[in-house]
Amino acid sequence: MTVPFVTVEGPIGVGKTSLSKEIAATLNYHLLKEIVDENPFLNKFYENIEEWSFQTEMFFLCNRYKQLTDIKKFRLAHAKPVVADYHIFKNLIFAKRTLAPTEYEKYEEIYRILTKDMPVPNVVVYLHASVETLMKRIAMRGREFEKMISRDYMEQLVADYHSFIEHFESMHPEIPVIQFNGDQLDFVKNPNDLNHVLKIIKDTLQQRSLQ
Repeated sequence: MTVPFVTVEGPIGVGKTSLSKEIAATLNYHLLKEIVDENPFLNKFYENIEEWSFQTEMFFLCNRYKQLTDIKKFRLAHAKPVVADYHIFKNLIFAKRTLAPTEYEKYEEIYRILTKDMPVPNVVVYLHASVETLMKRIAMRGREFEKMISRDYMEQLVADYHSFIEHFESMHPEIPVIQFNGDQLDFVKNPNDLNHVLKIIKDTLQQRSLQ
């Protein structure tokens, strides 16, 4: 039997961790949260993206690799479903935007080596929203390093995510991608919206005989 592995993805501030926590609590999944605040290069990155992008992206890649390696062992040992508030493909989204071409080539080569035998999600939940909504949510949660995120950066990131998800769907037609619009749904503050989102996710898992 395949052990369910759900990943939640989307731009900064769209609600990935909040939804992942709800999925874990409702379906009794193990929650895997990405490491963000612990990255020692993040403040420097937003102050000077060109100077600190490679160090920042390598830290994220190595830590996510370690997390997913541990999850691979965990699923084999406990046969318990997992929900993650990220997919490791996000590394390529950020790296391609911030790294110089020569650095990106090196980075992509390392990425391919590290991820070639990583666990693949059964279902991807893609959250998206307008730049206006994302900037408001980022301001509300008050992370110091996120205050340096510019609107231009967010516009590029949103466009990059849309492009990458389209590419992912074309490359992995066997993996369903469930999309939710954060401008229309507020699953953090509205219980009805949350129930709607969770029902669609549960129905998708049941259709694939994963629940």
